[in-house]
Amino acid sequence: MLNTFSSVRQYLKFDLTRVVIDNFVFKLHYRWTFVMLLVATLLITSRQYIGEHIQCISDGVIAPVINTFCFFTPTFTVVRDLNHTVFRPGSEPPGIGHYDASKDQIKRHAYYQWVPFVLFFQALCFYVPHFLWKKWEGGRVKALVFGLKMVGLTRYLKNDSLRIGKLNIPSMAEAEERIKDIRRTMIDRMRLNQSWGAHLVFTEFLNLVNLLLQITWTNRFLGGQFLDLGPKAIKGRWSEELSVLDIVFPKVTKCRFHKYGAGGSLQDHDTLCVMALNIMNEKIYTILWFWYAFLLTVTVLGLIWRLLTLCLYRNLTFTRWSLYWAKPGRLDEKELAAVIDKCNFSNWMFLFFLRTNLSEFLFKKVIYHLASEFPNPETDNDINAYRDMGASTSSSTVKARYPDINGLDTVDAPLLHQRHPATPPVSVLPDPSDMTKMPV
Repeated sequence: MLNTFSSVRQYLKFDLTRVVIDNFVFKLHYRWTFVMLLVATLLITSRQYIGEHIQCISDGVIAPVINTFCFFTPTFTVVRDLNHTVFRPGSEPPGIGHYDASKDQIKRHAYYQWVPFVLFFQALCFYVPHFLWKKWEGGRVKALVFGLKMVGLTRYLKNDSLRIGKLNIPSMAEAEERIKDIRRTMIDRMRLNQSWGAHLVFTEFLNLVNLLLQITWTNRFLGGQFLDLGPKAIKGRWSEELSVLDIVFPKVTKCRFHKYGAGGSLQDHDTLCVMALNIMNEKIYTILWFWYAFLLTVTVLGLIWRLLTLCLYRNLTFTRWSLYWAKPGRLDEKELAAVIDKCNFSNWMFLFFLRTNLSEFLFKKVIYHLASEFPNPETDNDINAYRDMGASTSSSTVKARYPDINGLDTVDAPLLHQRHPATPPVSVLPDPSDMTKMPV
């Protein structure tokens, strides 16, 4: 069994170095639902668990021939025998009673031939939004935070990094350089690539659209019986009435086979077929009904959350709570306010994913470096002004206000500016009366 499902094992690995670029709801679509549908596909196509998919009984016809014929030719059940009032517990299976081709209405069943193909196609559809988002995201978050997962241990490493298996623990000097890279990238994003957040919202909305399409398609695929399949299946489980699962997924069906006899006349063989495949189909689609119901609820809640972030991302209280929810840790409110005041939605989401992937120790440094670039008129938060005070203010005052001022990176900072630009020097002509006093 483990060998059968080894192909989906790679999607269930727990990787400490994995970089988060989406949320929990997104993962339910492209990881859990994707894997669930792949496992269902493997179960349907594996004969070792349910045996032959169809076994038919007929006199005068070789078993392999009739089995193959009835599997590729839709079987049917008699609609008259599918009535709840006709069925009695312990009686013959529903839908296989006496059949008069000229009078009785029949219901053909051909979906079981397409179940593995449909399940596999649906699995790919659930992966498409993640594929698009990963392409649009471009690996920017991973390029910045990769290798910084264990940065809490860097305080014990000064100049040399440490590698333990697949984990690379950077030194303090390397971590400081990575912080500067994050700051530079964040500042560059203030002016470029403003569609990053819009792509994220689009793919999250695409998850909902895809889920609704898959529910609608599954309902049509099962003859309009999927939308209320779950509640009816639970109800039929505890009652003696005919279960909806026996109607949608009949275990015994009828099949007609024609062949020419020894005298050249056409012989009609009324065949009874045992559909072992439907034993698995009914369980798969019942589980999918409950999973889709749960997934639809969570997806709608996720989009409500995304709407709140679009409306409240500039609110300090909301941002502090959101970043704490992403990963617990306290942040300086003044520095955080200085940063989010200059952010649009795309920049805010970029900060959110940075917080998700970075430790509190490192993210505080990122916020500090970013806040130093954005002057705050209320607190006079201007690093360059403090640097240029010189003799007017003692260096101890500056260090008390910004303890890490010497560690700030001032190279390639497009948003650094001074409040009062230097006044160009004015040349003064000498007094003519003093010309005679000048030495020759």
